[in-house]
Amino acid sequence: MELRRLGTAGLQVSLLGLGCNNFGERIDLEAARKVVHRALDLGVSCFDTADTYGRKGGSEECLGEILGPRRRDVVLATKFGLPMSADAPARNASRRYIMQAVEASLRRLRTDWIDLYQLHFPDPATPIDETLRALDDLIRQGKVRNIGCSNFDAAQIIDAHSASRRLGLHSFATCQNAYNVLLFAQSRDWLAALQACEMRLIPAYPLAGGLLTGKYRRGQPPPKEWRLGILDQVNRRFATERNWDLMEALQSFCATRAMSLHVLALSWLAAQPIVASIIAGASNTDQLEANFNALARKLTDADKAEVDRIIST
Repeated sequence: MELRRLGTAGLQVSLLGLGCNNFGERIDLEAARKVVHRALDLGVSCFDTADTYGRKGGSEECLGEILGPRRRDVVLATKFGLPMSADAPARNASRRYIMQAVEASLRRLRTDWIDLYQLHFPDPATPIDETLRALDDLIRQGKVRNIGCSNFDAAQIIDAHSASRRLGLHSFATCQNAYNVLLFAQSRDWLAALQACEMRLIPAYPLAGGLLTGKYRRGQPPPKEWRLGILDQVNRRFATERNWDLMEALQSFCATRAMSLHVLALSWLAAQPIVASIIAGASNTDQLEANFNALARKLTDADKAEVDRIIST
């Protein structure tokens, strides 16, 4: 398994990560255990979750129970900031909340430290200085090793980086944003901001919620048990007419190279140096192994240039 650097810190992560949003909700503890153990066998070391995943805490609890003594073998990433109760604010990155949230996550994960602690969404009600000061204290206390942001736009990325430099604080090492071959053209501004700030990208939705697996067909509703049939938000975000046009062009590209759309989607992400770890979700070991095998195919420079030409229109 290829290893990549996580931000400017010395920590390294596996190129293929495991998104654990299914744990404690779509799959139970025993199914999650099989996926985690197989991931470890394959050399996956980056496990990404959030306190809200798995019906508010379930995903973290699954990981905490499953990893046991293997905790030291993995890079454990989680997120905070979304409501954990019905009466909580929609976004919260205040110092008081962070100090409470990290203790709850540490307890559920059954660990003394979190390798990457990420702000799930920007909080417009809390100054970024306050958030960064709190996260910096957690690093100095040894409870967190690295910090990251998620769902930040270009201006927010630059603002946070400037604030950390101005205040002499640890800065965000990573940004986890929705990013895949279909989102290339509309992501240029925040990608440039990441490069300017020497941050690394952890792409969320690397397969566009399942659309890039090639299982779906234009004009045909997906089966209700499949991801796009379940998540209307994902359906609205990715199953657009423009994306169907891009998919058809990409499938033509794949057909001449004996490559599946699934393989192209993951190998294209792997070809980008800014990507730290591709956190693809998996509900079973077959899906996990398919993602692992997809990364064995390397795009040539010419193939990548042709894909970039197709998706830049």
